[in-house]
Amino acid sequence: MRSHKRKSAWSEGNTLISQINITPMVDVMLVLLIIFMVAAPMLTQGVNVDLPDADAPQIRQQVEPLVISIKKNGDLYIQNKPIAIEQLAPRISAIRKNKPDLPVFVRGDAKTAYEHVARVMGLLELSGIKKISLVTEPQ
Repeated sequence: MRSHKRKSAWSEGNTLISQINITPMVDVMLVLLIIFMVAAPMLTQGVNVDLPDADAPQIRQQVEPLVISIKKNGDLYIQNKPIAIEQLAPRISAIRKNKPDLPVFVRGDAKTAYEHVARVMGLLELSGIKKISLVTEPQ
């Protein structure tokens, strides 16, 4: 009687391939790239306004500032949320109660009437804010 030895697949000359398959890694990296390309425009602060040009030094902040945007028609936004002019002073006071050293930036559209900017700055001063930064585009 003959005994049949069963040969394994490894003994027939097959070798283990010890290379890294990078295709899944490339797929993940491309998906992340697309996500960041889509999300990057949303990371800008405030509402999209056409800022005036000015030759001023760049402001460097360690904390994220409170941004008030004024569109050319006079519409107001805190960060990117619309707000009525009557609600601005109470809302700013409430926000500053929790964070008294929070910097305040005013982003006014280049075609905004001066009266809108002056009214907002007056309300900010009534809210107890003594230091306001006006955001502009470099020339």
